[in-house]
Amino acid sequence: MAATRFQGVLVPVVTPFRGDHSIDVDRWYRLCRSLLAQGANGLAIFGTTSEANSIGSRQRMAALESLVERGIPADRLMPGIGACSMDEVTELLRHATSLGCGGVLMLPPFYYKGVTDEGLLRFVTGVVSRAGNPTNVYLYHIPPVAQVGFSLDLIERLTRELPGIVVGLKDSSGDLDNTLAIIRRLPGFDVFCGSEVFLLDTLRAGGVGCITATGSVNAHGIHALYQAWRTDRGIQLQERATAVRKAVQQFPLIPAVKAILAQANDDADWKTVLPPLVSLSPAAEAQLHASLDALGFASNSLLEAETSSAAD
Repeated sequence: MAATRFQGVLVPVVTPFRGDHSIDVDRWYRLCRSLLAQGANGLAIFGTTSEANSIGSRQRMAALESLVERGIPADRLMPGIGACSMDEVTELLRHATSLGCGGVLMLPPFYYKGVTDEGLLRFVTGVVSRAGNPTNVYLYHIPPVAQVGFSLDLIERLTRELPGIVVGLKDSSGDLDNTLAIIRRLPGFDVFCGSEVFLLDTLRAGGVGCITATGSVNAHGIHALYQAWRTDRGIQLQERATAVRKAVQQFPLIPAVKAILAQANDDADWKTVLPPLVSLSPAAEAQLHASLDALGFASNSLLEAETSSAAD
């Protein structure tokens, strides 16, 4: 039986690394607990924000197992299964399904450019066929990064060929018109915007939520918007969430989110990113914090002394 489908605010959790670039599972687990306690409806680990395509699949699977073993509910997890080979994506999908994850987030194969919809269709259907009886598959449309995306026609074909399996999509195109077009064309297909900037418009059109990088530092604020979007407070909360997002995205997003976590926890190790990414310069970091201070923003993420029992 397919897992219950996601809705609401999902956080693509940043991944903490040790000095040897291995995943610091203890700190990652504590952050995941804190984000769920702050209202995150799910955790979209091992996507772009998690630096997943800089992490080997074996390490990703071992870390995912550790999260579940430590008590993070598997049905609240939407791990990314992005890779360029059908074998690797199939292995990641089988693994997530075996653990009971609520769904997975599937990139298109992104190495070859200029590929056809037919080729992408064969890739996705081939992976699903090999995986047997997989969990819910959410497509991940992020052409600014992957440069390969899911067209509207292809999405529709996939929902017809894989009913009850391909159930939704994260639209990180940055194009609200594209998000709205998918929602209009495919009623019942679960569309998430890729930034909270578009959350109110997405929900009003019939979308189901957002999967947003800045959720790692503003889960509480974005969840408040999701809860109140039908009320008079919705516009005010949207403006607030948008202001925070715009302050952060002035800088490379992943190093910026990690810099905010480092300050919130007085822990410089949170700044560690995997090559080819680099941490923010001291000048950029100071500018980031000044911009957030001007908004009166303080991250609620992973204040360990306060969250040790928050999710119990």
